[in-house]
Formats: sequence, C-alpha cells, structure tokens
Amino acid sequence: MVKTKIVRIGNSQGVRIPKPLLEEAGLQGEVVLRVVEGAIVIESEARPRIGWGEAAATAHERGDDELLAPTATTAFEESDWEWD
Repeated sequence: MVKTKIVRIGNSQGVRIPKPLLEEAGLQGEVVLRVVEGAIVIESEARPRIGWGEAAATAHERGDDELLAPTATTAFEESDWEWD
C-alpha cells in the first residue's frame, strides 16, 4: 500500500502514481476510471482481442491453423495416456 495526496492539476485534481505500482498493475496509455463502492478503480481499457490478428497470421504462416477432425487425437493422447 502506498499513501499519496490528491493534488491540483490545472482546473482538476489528481494523484501521482508511483512507477512500480503502474508496472505491477500493467497500466499504461489510456485507462478507464470508475467508482465502485466508494473507491475509484483504475483499469486498462478493455481490448480483449488486441493482438489476435497478428497471432492468427503467425499461426497461418506456421501451418498451425488447420481444423482438427472431431475424432483426431494428439500425439500426447497417443503416447502419454494409458487407456483402460
């Protein structure tokens, strides 16, 4: 826990957040603020699909984007499992 003060920033007010806390929370760039039960919560802007396009392109280049047949088994299933 870190204690800090609310300070005047122009016509607004704000807090200075120490760099280690920002790094630990993974916060950078734009954030979303919301109030939850009397507390101000700072979160990264929700971008759940960020990077999916690049990951799909990379998988395609490696040939890892083929659909598996419903009855297909993996090498792990064939070699490491003992079926009764």
